[in-house]
Amino acid sequence: MATRETLFGSVVAGLLVACTPGSSSTHSATSLGTADSFAVLAGQTVTNTGPTTVAGDLGVSPGTAVTGFPPGMVTDGVIHAADAVALQAQADLTTAYNALAGQACNQDLTGQDLGGLTLTAGVYCFSSSAQLTGALTLDAQGNPDAVFIFQIGSTLTTASNASVLVINGAPSCNVFWQVGSSATLGTGTSFVGSILALTSISLTTGAQVFGRALARNGSVTMDTNHLEVGICGDTGGTDAGAPDANGADADQQPGADAGSAGADARTCVPCASLCVDLSSHHDHCGACGNMCADNQSCLDGVCTSPE
Repeated sequence: MATRETLFGSVVAGLLVACTPGSSSTHSATSLGTADSFAVLAGQTVTNTGPTTVAGDLGVSPGTAVTGFPPGMVTDGVIHAADAVALQAQADLTTAYNALAGQACNQDLTGQDLGGLTLTAGVYCFSSSAQLTGALTLDAQGNPDAVFIFQIGSTLTTASNASVLVINGAPSCNVFWQVGSSATLGTGTSFVGSILALTSISLTTGAQVFGRALARNGSVTMDTNHLEVGICGDTGGTDAGAPDANGADADQQPGADAGSAGADARTCVPCASLCVDLSSHHDHCGACGNMCADNQSCLDGVCTSPE
């Protein structure tokens, strides 16, 4: 049986081969299988400090330890500690991780800070570590099926208050971060996408993840965070995204009525600590963080241009 070190070496070797600038191959979203419902999944331990909220399933396998819940809370999900569900989710996570690592690289960003970049759909690779300082903007260019994949050979690190912004139809469920070692999100980071890390994931104080924190072999460590699973194609549910590029919004906070009197609970969806109606909100149209163009309106969850 191959050791973890052997598997890790194989994955990194695959990344180095794949990271050839200008590779001409298609890229596609990767199925997470049963791991799709997990906002947090670890291999050995899940630990938490403070009033973290997790919207989605939380699990660990083959390890058994889940600590810090309470004070942490799991909503819209279940805690799975070394049960059959968590075991299968880990197997599906491994399959998804390898599938992401196997996609051909469109652009090699090795040595570049992701902060300040605006990227369109594609596969982006780093032969070693990746750093995000400031804001990274992902522009789907009006394509709701746009996919963004980041292949990172070793570590992913974000600075304090870093952010990932999604605009023009980019759903959080189509953003993937395949990390060859571990990921650390800095204090106050607002992050979009599913992190699939070979080892561990650490979320420092106040970091938010609109997607998933999925660690294969190690731990997921949290401290007063918020995590939400992003769900594609459901404009009435919780599809999490990042704050819009304008950075400000006059909407009410979660718990307040987001629309007209009588709106049901599904109308009010938390997006980056705001409560919005995804069917009509210009900056969160159909999915949190999906910002319509200035000359468009949000009608029934779709950015629509005037006739």
